Amino acid sequence: MTADPSHQQQQQLAIILGPDPSQFETLISHLMSSSNEQRSQAEALFNLCKQAHPDALLLKLVHVLQASTRPESRTMSVILLRRQLTRDDSFLWPRLSASTQSTLKSTLLTCLQSESTKSMSKKLCDTVSELASAILPDNQWPELLPFMFHCVTSENSKLQESALLIFAQLAHYIGETLVPQLTTLHSVFYQCLSNAAGKSGDVRIAALGASVNFIQCLTSASDRDRFQDLLPLMMQTLTEALNGGQEATAQEALELLIELAGTEPRFLRRQLVDVVGSMLQIAEAASLEEGTRHLAIEFVITLAEARERAPGMMRKLPQFIHRLFAILMNMLLDLEDDPDWHTADTENEDAGETSNYGFGQECLDRLSISLGGNTIVPVASELFPSYLVAPEWQKHHAVHIALAQIAEGCSKVMVQNLEQVVSMVLNSFQDPHPRVRWAAINAVGQLSTDLGPNLQEKYHQRVLPALAGAMDDFQNPRVQAHAASAVLNFSENCTPDILVPYLDGIVSKLLVLLQNGKQMVQEGALTALASVADSSQEQFQKYYDAVMPYLKAILVNANDKANRMLRAKSMECISLVGMAVGKDKFRDDAKQVMEVLMSLQGSEMEADDPTASYMLQAWARLCKCLGQDFLPYMNVVMPSLLQSAQLKPDVTITSADSDAEIDEDDESIEMITVGDKRIGIKTSVLEEKATACNMLCCYADELKEGFFPWIDQVAPTLVPLLKFYFHEEVRKAAVSAMPELLRSAKLAVEKGQSQGHNESYIKQLSDYIIPALVDALHKEPEVEICASILDALNECVQSSGPLLDENQVRCIVDEIKQVVTASSSRKQERAERAKAEDFDAEEGELLKEENEQEEELFDLVGDCLGTLIKTFKASFLPFFDELSSYITPMLGKDKTAEERRIAICIFDDIAEHCREAALKYYDTYVPFLLEACNDESSDVRQAAVYGVGLCAEYGGSVFKPLVGEALSRLDMVIRNPNSQHSDNMMAYDNAVSALGKICQFHRDSIDASQLVPAWLGCLPIKGDLIEAKVVHDQLCSMVERSDRELLGPNNQYLPKIVAVFAEVFCMKVLHNYLT
Repeated sequence: MTADPSHQQQQQLAIILGPDPSQFETLISHLMSSSNEQRSQAEALFNLCKQAHPDALLLKLVHVLQASTRPESRTMSVILLRRQLTRDDSFLWPRLSASTQSTLKSTLLTCLQSESTKSMSKKLCDTVSELASAILPDNQWPELLPFMFHCVTSENSKLQESALLIFAQLAHYIGETLVPQLTTLHSVFYQCLSNAAGKSGDVRIAALGASVNFIQCLTSASDRDRFQDLLPLMMQTLTEALNGGQEATAQEALELLIELAGTEPRFLRRQLVDVVGSMLQIAEAASLEEGTRHLAIEFVITLAEARERAPGMMRKLPQFIHRLFAILMNMLLDLEDDPDWHTADTENEDAGETSNYGFGQECLDRLSISLGGNTIVPVASELFPSYLVAPEWQKHHAVHIALAQIAEGCSKVMVQNLEQVVSMVLNSFQDPHPRVRWAAINAVGQLSTDLGPNLQEKYHQRVLPALAGAMDDFQNPRVQAHAASAVLNFSENCTPDILVPYLDGIVSKLLVLLQNGKQMVQEGALTALASVADSSQEQFQKYYDAVMPYLKAILVNANDKANRMLRAKSMECISLVGMAVGKDKFRDDAKQVMEVLMSLQGSEMEADDPTASYMLQAWARLCKCLGQDFLPYMNVVMPSLLQSAQLKPDVTITSADSDAEIDEDDESIEMITVGDKRIGIKTSVLEEKATACNMLCCYADELKEGFFPWIDQVAPTLVPLLKFYFHEEVRKAAVSAMPELLRSAKLAVEKGQSQGHNESYIKQLSDYIIPALVDALHKEPEVEICASILDALNECVQSSGPLLDENQVRCIVDEIKQVVTASSSRKQERAERAKAEDFDAEEGELLKEENEQEEELFDLVGDCLGTLIKTFKASFLPFFDELSSYITPMLGKDKTAEERRIAICIFDDIAEHCREAALKYYDTYVPFLLEACNDESSDVRQAAVYGVGLCAEYGGSVFKPLVGEALSRLDMVIRNPNSQHSDNMMAYDNAVSALGKICQFHRDSIDASQLVPAWLGCLPIKGDLIEAKVVHDQLCSMVERSDRELLGPNNQYLPKIVAVFAEVFCMKVLHNYLT
């Protein structure tokens, strides 16, 4: 709490708030001072006024607003008023007397009526809106809405605009309070949007903003439909602004309509053809400003991307997709053949490219991802041929740039047309223009990523020689460098058997490029060599002696500022080559390399030096290669690594409507808007932090107990980052590290390498990590990371085991309930989306992929519960009872096969690990098991027949009445004509195992003379090696005790038994040989 003002301060306050208005105005001017000291003193006094005399302070601010002759003081006073009347931590309204409150409300409205300056009017509207959003819902400002309706229906266009600006903000903040006024507002908005009433452009734009915000706040579709007749007027506002040459106004209108397209796309559906047609007309109008045309395209792309709210809607307009694609292709032609491009020193040089070109690229990518290959590929296929036969090099270039942009979104369809795609691209490797050749190589690189590994498997014999040929283009270093980069993309999705036959040619060409004078070419060659080594692994040993001397020479000699990236890439290449060839081959050079890295580690580096980031990764790879031999270097590596992991995000926060500029074009800054705040985050800091966190995880994984000395520093660094919402990669790395840290501690304690610590240390670490993971799971917004957290939690429980207390288990179980509930809600939302009028097969495919992610989540829930059941056995059953209402529905026929399989596996774990204590669940679960034995899904069948075997083994008399049906179900699995098919083999093997258990544990309930030989006839089993061991061990035991039914009358089954043993023995010898 702030201390009471001192006597001196009270005197200052008395003067500032006294009768002389100039004193307060001086305080206001000091708040705007460029002198930090003067501004800080003024802020301290202002805050004292707030604390001690809120009424006097606000009345003074209002007085300056009304009476000051200095525009900057009036502006500052209204900004300060808004801050004090905004419902946040500094909200002063509840502390004001009724009299001050009344004065403030009436004065604000009076000022609004008399204000003549436009910028001040807007600020007053903001202040009124902030206060109204706080007090209007409680009916503390009954005169406001009548005042606004009076203004909006007056003849004064300035007042009309002000009222509409306030309506727009109130609809955004407290829309539900305005809904009772729906009919009146509709009429008002209609009048103000209509040009017939002679409304000014400003009024119509304000009406457009108010209409858009109000439509967005309506939750009922029928309420929204009542505003459909405004849409033609909204579009008219845009077109008339354009026709009148008021492009700034038109751009405002477009931005509002883009917002509507993103949040309520279905509102536009009935008039979609007219609206999209108008937008494309704007996009095609060469006479308009680039910014206006870009916004019109942004509107159409936003509609295409609004999948969750209007699935499939834009695919119903193929004629417009053709037009839009043609517009975007045309933008790619806005490219100059700038000489600087050819002489550039780095691959990033984009000389000759325009904002049209960049925007066209971005939109092609977004359009193909949102609409998919079935829509985009036919359109592209129709347009590309005419471009490829045109005389202009820009058109050839555009095709390959477009191809690279649409590959990700169209990958499934393009994979089916690989022949045409590959031929088209490789033909341009011979194009006379180097920029076209560059674009074709660029396309190969992108296609290798997006269409891999299909492209690599089917076309390696055409693509790799073409890239090797492009590396010979010594006249055009950019083409050479890009060919090397494309080799990287190609080899990343490549298996060694594909790559090895080409290694001689590729490695020798890359070595030639490595000796090239052009740094960009050398960098490309280094990156390609690194990737080729990584993909070919030990097969790269053959080239090691030729390659490593060059790499070391660059590492040692490339030490001036211009060569920093070259040296950094040599580190990357050396460490990847070392990992590929292995410790024995690399050991001698590794020592020398690490000495260089150690000397660099200790040197001062500039902020933009890439060396530090590359070095972080190189150290981690060297650790992976050298294993425990790396431990002596940890003291060198860890301090800077921890420093990077502890980097604070470089964040700039301004209010969304602030005049303070964040440079939004700065690619090193990522912009996000949260509520009314704009946040700019420096991405390079986040990337370094993410890399460091990944490396820490890597060291813990590789060094196991050797990492123990660092746990006390690493755990407090990484645990808080489980909730680092600025960057997903940081969170993922922190999550992955948690089980590694626990495993490291556990191994160190077990092996006596824990510096005197015992099991209590593991308990302490577990108590720190597991609740943090549970809490992170509760707050995690991304499904993929939720899955990672569940996986990590499962591994941590496996390490901590019985060290968990009941309270911790309770938290995990409660969170699992939340995960299941949230997942079910998401699936329900998708089911609702599937009912949309425009829903189509392509949307169905995307929905299926999203639901598969939920199944992965359920699978991990099953794993987690399985681990808890194995760990706590019968003492977990009270928790299982709570969970059964979540698990039992997953057995329903309306659920997916994967959900059914997971639910069955959970019961299997209960039956296996809780034994007698689990018998009470047989009545509920065994009927599901028996029915699932004949499920269409082989995975479900396997889980079910495995469960039947467990129930036979542990169910005793409870299972006895079910033996007959169980045998009948197992018989259907075993006798199925396709039972030996690879898909069915695991279910078959588990059914045979279950049959064996019935023979063993329920002999008195069966005709053993028939069933035991039948079981023997199914042996040996070969698919499920775990069950094979169980079954073949059982056979051995039965032979050892000369089981009568097994041997048969006169030992007639003995030859079969011997044959089974012989086959098992051969299988074992073969298995040992292969492994």
